[in-house]
Amino acid sequence: MASGDIYITGRVKDIIIRAGRHIYPQEIEEAVAGIPGVRKGGVVVFGATDQSTGTERVVVVAETRETDESARAQLQKRAHEVATDIAGTPPDDMVLAPPRAVPKTSSGKIRRSAAKELYESGTIGAPQRSLWWQVLRLSLAGAGPQLKRLRRFLADLLYAGWWWIVVGCSFLLAWLAVMLLPRLDWRWAAARKIARAALALAGVTITASGIEHIPRRNAIVAFNHSSYMDALVLAAVLPGEPAFVAKKELAGQVFAGPFLRRLGTPFVERYDVKGSLSDAESLTRIARQERILVFFPEGTFTRRPGLSAFYLGAFKIAVDANLPALPGIIRGTRSMLRGDQWFPRHTPVTIEIGAPIAPSGTDFAAVLRLRDAVREAILARCGEPDLGEMVKPAPPEAGA
Repeated sequence: MASGDIYITGRVKDIIIRAGRHIYPQEIEEAVAGIPGVRKGGVVVFGATDQSTGTERVVVVAETRETDESARAQLQKRAHEVATDIAGTPPDDMVLAPPRAVPKTSSGKIRRSAAKELYESGTIGAPQRSLWWQVLRLSLAGAGPQLKRLRRFLADLLYAGWWWIVVGCSFLLAWLAVMLLPRLDWRWAAARKIARAALALAGVTITASGIEHIPRRNAIVAFNHSSYMDALVLAAVLPGEPAFVAKKELAGQVFAGPFLRRLGTPFVERYDVKGSLSDAESLTRIARQERILVFFPEGTFTRRPGLSAFYLGAFKIAVDANLPALPGIIRGTRSMLRGDQWFPRHTPVTIEIGAPIAPSGTDFAAVLRLRDAVREAILARCGEPDLGEMVKPAPPEAGA
C-alpha cells in the first residue's frame, strides 16, 4: 500500500526487471488467459536473461489446442497486444504451446523457473508424452534394480541347490568308502579325495599355506571354529590321518557316529568333569601314538563373527605329552555357511598353519601360557574380533 493505493507485486523472485521497469508476471498471465482459445491456467510469464543488454527478456508462453495456422497467428497477435497493454512494453517472445506444456506443481501452481529452463533448452513447446507413457517409463526405471536383485536371488538359489546336492552325494559316497575300506590310511585317502572333489564341484577354491609346519606325527593343531564346513575343508587339506577331536554327542548319531569312529575320531565329554579327565588321559595316549590331534578349542561356533574364549583341554594335553601346538587359521567358511543357516554362499576359503609353539613348562601356568600364545596367533590372522577375554597367566605358585 502506498498513498492509499494497493499494489499487487507478487513474489519478489518472479518480478521481471526490464530497462529499470518492474513487470509482474501474474497480471499478464491473468489477462492472456482470458483470451478465447487460450487454456485457463495455462499461461506463464518469466524473464530470460539477455546477455547482450544485461537486462531481462519478457517471455510469454500460452497453452492452446488451436492447430490452424491462421487462427494461431491471430491468437498470437492478440496475446501480444494484451501483454503489451498490461506491461507497457511488448514481450520479447510469444510462444504458443500445446496443452500440459506449462509445468505445474502437484497442487496446480505454475512453476516459472521450470518453465524458464524448458524455454532456454528449446523444449517448452515440444510434444508431451501422455500420462500412461510417463507412468510406464517411471515403472521401467524402477524395475531395473528389482530385476537385478531377482536375478541375483535366483542365481544364489540355484547355487544353493547345486551345493547341497554335491555335499549330500559326496557324504554318501564318503560314508560308503569309509565303512567298506579295511585300513585307516585307505579310508582317509578316500575321504580326502572325495572332499576335494566336492569342494571343486561346488566352486569353492581353497588356498592353503604353512602345511609344511605340520610334522608327520605327534603334534596338536588348534583351529578357530566358524562353520559346519570347517571339518570338510580341513579334511581336504590336512595330510595323513588326523584325529579330529569331536564332542561325545556325535558318537550316538546313526550315520555320523560310525563314520567318525572308522576315521579314528576321539570323542570327548564337554560337561562332565570326571569324563573330561578320562578323555584327556585317552587323548594324551593318542597324541603319543604318532597321530595329529585336531582341536577346535572354542568348543562351538555362532553366527556372530569373532574368536571366542578357548577351553584348556587341547593345551593341557600338549603340555602333558610335551608336544608342540600349532595355531590354525580358517577364513571364509563362516561366510560360506553361517551358524543356524542352511543357505550356502559362494566364497573362497583360506587355511593357514602357523609355526609350532612348544610348551614352556609342565605346570598349570604353562598350560595357560600355551593357550594364550596359540589364541593370540590365531586372533592376529583370522580377521575377526575378539569375543572372549583371555585368562591372564597364573602366577607360578598357582599351578603348583
